[in-house]
Amino acid sequence: MNVTLRSTTALAVALGLMAGPAFADMEAAMEFLDSEIDGVTTLSREEQEAEMQWFIDAAAEFEGMEINVVSETITTHEYESQVLAPAFSEITGITVNHDLIGEGDVVERLQVQMQSGQNVYDAFVNDSDLIGTHWRYGQARNLTEWMEGEGADVTSPTLDLEDFIGTQFTTGPDGNLYQLPDQQFANLYWFRYDWFNDEKNQADFEEEFGYELGVPVNWAAYEDIAEFFTGRDLSHMGVEQEIFGNMDYGKKDPSLGWRYTDAWMSMAGMGDTGEPNGLPVDEWGIRVNENSQPVGACVDRGGATNSPAAVYAVDKAIQWLQNYSPPSAMGMTFSEAGPVPGQGNIAQQMFMYTTFVAPLVDSPEVMNEDGTPKWRLAPSPHGVYWEEGMKVGYQDVGSWTILDSTPVDRAKAAWLYAQFVTSKTVDVKKSDVGLTFIRDSTINSEHFTERAPRLGGLVEFYRSPARTQWSPTGTNVPDYPKLAQLWWQNIGDAMSGAKSTQAALDQLCSDMEDVMSRLERAGVQGDLGPVLNEEREAEYWLEQPGAPKPALENEDEEPQTVSYDELIQSWQE
Repeated sequence: MNVTLRSTTALAVALGLMAGPAFADMEAAMEFLDSEIDGVTTLSREEQEAEMQWFIDAAAEFEGMEINVVSETITTHEYESQVLAPAFSEITGITVNHDLIGEGDVVERLQVQMQSGQNVYDAFVNDSDLIGTHWRYGQARNLTEWMEGEGADVTSPTLDLEDFIGTQFTTGPDGNLYQLPDQQFANLYWFRYDWFNDEKNQADFEEEFGYELGVPVNWAAYEDIAEFFTGRDLSHMGVEQEIFGNMDYGKKDPSLGWRYTDAWMSMAGMGDTGEPNGLPVDEWGIRVNENSQPVGACVDRGGATNSPAAVYAVDKAIQWLQNYSPPSAMGMTFSEAGPVPGQGNIAQQMFMYTTFVAPLVDSPEVMNEDGTPKWRLAPSPHGVYWEEGMKVGYQDVGSWTILDSTPVDRAKAAWLYAQFVTSKTVDVKKSDVGLTFIRDSTINSEHFTERAPRLGGLVEFYRSPARTQWSPTGTNVPDYPKLAQLWWQNIGDAMSGAKSTQAALDQLCSDMEDVMSRLERAGVQGDLGPVLNEEREAEYWLEQPGAPKPALENEDEEPQTVSYDELIQSWQE
């Protein structure tokens, strides 16, 4: 393990524990540790009990309170809602109603509370993609100040923020923490390792395309592999299903927007270089000035949302969805499409959210009898406009956010719950269920060393320095709730064929600039808000260095693949 845990004695002193009779609630805590945690943790039993005792003591003044929190519906949050919330309630006497709703609905409820000032929920798990929104509006509690001030008496001495791997994404440009990571997952390339290593498949692919079948480094190779496997007869491997070379989703639904704002455009090469996000033009195509103020999204203001690279990105996704995916994929959402590779007839997926690794592990269609996977995870390939130094993928960091409109006592009770479900006592078991890692100590635990061979490269990825190249939406986006909804509506028109991709993206960037213009006129974000550039001829911006980039004469690059084993070795160097 990379993180040195405190000794039991030091921990007990830090928590101020005194010898004496145990609280009645400690019986519930002991039962929870025995039956649910059962040693799947980085803490010793004494340290677990000490941490539970701290929660009991800190929650004493809120006993009998009922609080409401909300998150999107994924495996990790189902575990929290169905197992951890009832346990916390029994241990502390604070009743927690942990609602599970769609991610779009979470953002909508958050927006309602921000606009009305009414306390809809006491805490939200919302993506760190909203960091630019929270920083600019100033309506989310500044957790750095909270932990040192009003919330100091309910901030656990064993929280250990340095152990969290995603706080760089939940920290504003001012250096303050606004959100506490609760679950984290990347989008990676997924492929059938067994099919790729089959001698007949390898020989047939090389004969047809002239190079070795392997993990695609660029989109040209991905497309060749998608073509090769779609409709291929794999009966020699005992596979009788109809095979498809790609999986994606295309329904006009809020999740369609995430599909593209979640770094698809930067994977294609639309934005600028820079980590964790491109600057001055990010993966949404939004340009900012030297003061981090958004100045445009359309090419004629220096943005890139409707640039040639953006059109290329969307066109490729539509082409692959239509030509190489199951016909039903076009009508699917994020949550419906995610488990499909587990059915055993998908050869590869460029954009696999690793939150869906959990259901894959439970699918006998894609797992060997010995518990090892028939598939592997690798970095997603990049498009023809991509260049070294650009972000290579997206990482979702669902994070606890407490708005200023929540009364202090309710905020304190919610903060206790947020710390409980992310505590070291709980985190390894929660990660075991959902595979959405947030703590370095958990990733490097002996438990996940033992489990790693059954997770297809997921643990190796999160233990590698490469994980920092996958990042959430950055701070260029001034109002995530207002702007995100524009993406699925406009790209949905391109998906359905109602508009050309260029027309849809022209409308999208124009709609985004309308929102930013209203924010600028209203002045609600002060010196941090948008200040739109004057419009200029597109050629002016296309001739400048970086994004927006002019169209390439030839968007068909030389395909390139690499062996999976070489990739894994590079992660471990």
